[in-house]
Amino acid sequence: MKNLKSGKDCIGVGGGILILNNKNETLLLKRAKNAKNEVGYWQKIGGEVDYGETVISAMEREAKEEIGVRVEIFGYLEHSDHIIKGDSQHWVGFNYLGRIKSGIPKIMEPEKHNDLKWFPLKKLPQKVSPPTRESIKNYLAGRYIKLK
Repeated sequence: MKNLKSGKDCIGVGGGILILNNKNETLLLKRAKNAKNEVGYWQKIGGEVDYGETVISAMEREAKEEIGVRVEIFGYLEHSDHIIKGDSQHWVGFNYLGRIKSGIPKIMEPEKHNDLKWFPLKKLPQKVSPPTRESIKNYLAGRYIKLK
Protein backbone atom coordinates (compact mmCIF):
# COMPACT_ATOMS: atom_id res chain seq x y z
CA MET A 1 0.00 0.00 0.00
CA LYS A 2 1.23 3.45 -0.89
CA ASN A 3 2.24 5.80 1.95
CA LEU A 4 -0.15 8.70 1.75
CA LYS A 5 1.22 12.18 2.29
CA SER A 6 -0.97 14.39 4.49
CA GLY A 7 -2.23 17.49 2.74
CA LYS A 8 -1.27 16.14 -0.72
CA ASP A 9 -2.72 12.64 -1.14
CA CYS A 10 -5.44 13.16 1.45
CA ILE A 11 -6.72 16.10 3.47
CA GLY A 12 -4.24 16.96 6.21
CA VAL A 13 -5.32 17.76 9.75
CA GLY A 14 -3.38 20.40 11.62
CA GLY A 15 -3.80 23.56 13.58
CA GLY A 16 -2.18 26.49 15.24
CA ILE A 17 -2.05 28.62 18.34
CA LEU A 18 -2.43 32.37 18.20
CA ILE A 19 -0.07 33.11 21.08
CA LEU A 20 -0.83 36.45 22.70
CA ASN A 21 0.96 38.60 25.27
CA ASN A 22 -0.27 41.33 27.61
CA LYS A 23 0.64 44.03 25.03
CA ASN A 24 -2.01 42.71 22.59
CA GLU A 25 0.71 41.28 20.33
CA THR A 26 0.97 37.86 18.71
CA LEU A 27 4.07 35.73 18.20
CA LEU A 28 4.64 34.69 14.57
CA LEU A 29 7.20 32.50 12.80
CA LYS A 30 8.48 33.17 9.29
CA ARG A 31 8.63 30.13 7.03
CA ALA A 32 12.08 29.36 5.59
CA LYS A 33 13.02 27.83 2.23
CA ASN A 34 12.70 24.21 3.47
CA ALA A 35 9.17 24.69 4.83
CA LYS A 36 6.43 22.36 3.55
CA ASN A 37 4.60 25.28 1.88
CA GLU A 38 4.13 29.07 1.87
CA VAL A 39 7.82 29.95 2.05
CA GLY A 40 8.36 33.54 3.23
CA TYR A 41 4.99 33.80 4.98
CA TRP A 42 4.50 34.59 8.66
CA GLN A 43 2.33 32.16 10.59
CA LYS A 44 1.11 31.27 14.05
CA ILE A 45 2.80 28.39 15.86
CA GLY A 46 1.38 24.99 14.92
CA GLY A 47 1.52 22.03 12.63
CA GLU A 48 0.18 18.60 11.81
CA VAL A 49 -1.78 16.35 14.17
CA ASP A 50 -0.22 12.89 14.47
CA TYR A 51 -2.33 9.74 14.37
CA GLY A 52 -3.66 8.94 17.87
CA GLU A 53 -2.91 12.44 19.21
CA THR A 54 -5.54 14.92 20.37
CA VAL A 55 -5.50 18.28 18.60
CA ILE A 56 -4.73 20.23 21.79
CA SER A 57 -1.87 17.84 22.63
CA ALA A 58 -0.54 18.30 19.11
CA MET A 59 -0.59 22.10 19.48
CA GLU A 60 1.20 21.90 22.83
CA ARG A 61 3.80 19.60 21.26
CA GLU A 62 4.25 21.91 18.26
CA ALA A 63 4.85 24.92 20.55
CA LYS A 64 7.60 22.98 22.35
CA GLU A 65 9.13 21.71 19.07
CA GLU A 66 8.95 24.99 17.12
CA ILE A 67 9.73 27.63 19.74
CA GLY A 68 10.75 25.76 22.92
CA VAL A 69 7.93 26.91 25.20
CA ARG A 70 5.06 25.41 27.16
CA VAL A 71 1.74 27.06 26.39
CA GLU A 72 -1.60 27.45 28.08
CA ILE A 73 -4.44 27.13 25.59
CA PHE A 74 -7.39 29.24 26.74
CA GLY A 75 -9.61 29.67 23.68
CA TYR A 76 -10.85 28.08 20.48
CA LEU A 77 -11.19 29.97 17.20
CA GLU A 78 -13.06 28.90 14.07
CA HIS A 79 -11.36 26.17 12.04
CA SER A 80 -9.55 26.97 8.77
CA ASP A 81 -10.00 25.37 5.37
CA HIS A 82 -6.52 25.94 4.02
CA ILE A 83 -6.36 25.05 0.33
CA ILE A 84 -2.99 25.92 -1.18
CA LYS A 85 -3.52 25.60 -4.93
CA GLY A 86 0.06 26.51 -5.88
CA ASP A 87 1.41 23.63 -3.77
CA SER A 88 -1.56 21.28 -4.44
CA GLN A 89 -2.25 20.97 -0.73
CA HIS A 90 -5.43 20.85 1.36
CA TRP A 91 -5.43 21.21 5.15
CA VAL A 92 -8.15 21.56 7.76
CA GLY A 93 -6.78 23.45 10.73
CA PHE A 94 -8.03 23.80 14.28
CA ASN A 95 -7.14 27.21 15.71
CA TYR A 96 -6.57 28.10 19.33
CA LEU A 97 -5.70 31.04 21.54
CA GLY A 98 -2.84 30.65 23.95
CA ARG A 99 -0.21 32.29 26.08
CA ILE A 100 3.29 31.27 27.09
CA LYS A 101 3.27 29.35 30.35
CA SER A 102 7.04 28.81 30.63
CA GLY A 103 10.16 29.20 28.55
CA ILE A 104 11.64 31.85 26.31
CA PRO A 105 10.58 31.61 22.64
CA LYS A 106 13.36 30.84 20.17
CA ILE A 107 13.55 29.21 16.76
CA MET A 108 14.01 25.47 17.36
CA GLU A 109 13.73 24.36 13.71
CA PRO A 110 15.96 26.74 11.70
CA GLU A 111 15.53 24.59 8.59
CA LYS A 112 11.79 25.41 8.63
CA HIS A 113 11.71 28.92 10.14
CA ASN A 114 14.10 31.84 9.82
CA ASP A 115 12.51 34.55 11.99
CA LEU A 116 10.36 34.87 15.10
CA LYS A 117 8.78 38.15 16.23
CA TRP A 118 5.97 39.67 18.26
CA PHE A 119 3.61 41.80 16.18
CA PRO A 120 0.82 44.16 17.29
CA LEU A 121 -2.46 42.56 16.17
CA LYS A 122 -3.29 45.59 14.05
CA LYS A 123 0.21 46.01 12.52
CA LEU A 124 1.01 42.72 10.85
CA PRO A 125 3.62 42.08 8.16
CA GLN A 126 2.37 41.89 4.56
CA LYS A 127 2.85 38.17 3.97
CA VAL A 128 0.76 36.44 6.65
CA SER A 129 -0.64 32.96 5.98
CA PRO A 130 -4.41 32.92 5.37
CA PRO A 131 -5.23 30.77 8.46
CA THR A 132 -3.21 33.13 10.67
CA ARG A 133 -4.87 36.22 9.20
CA GLU A 134 -8.33 34.59 9.65
CA SER A 135 -7.54 33.69 13.27
CA ILE A 136 -6.46 37.24 14.08
CA LYS A 137 -9.57 38.66 12.40
CA ASN A 138 -11.83 36.29 14.37
CA TYR A 139 -10.06 37.06 17.65
CA LEU A 140 -10.33 40.83 17.15
CA ALA A 141 -14.05 40.42 16.34
CA GLY A 142 -14.58 38.43 19.54
CA ARG A 143 -15.47 35.27 17.60
CA TYR A 144 -13.95 32.58 19.80
CA ILE A 145 -14.90 30.23 22.62
CA LYS A 146 -13.21 30.60 26.01
CA LEU A 147 -11.89 27.27 27.24
CA LYS A 148 -10.58 28.46 30.64
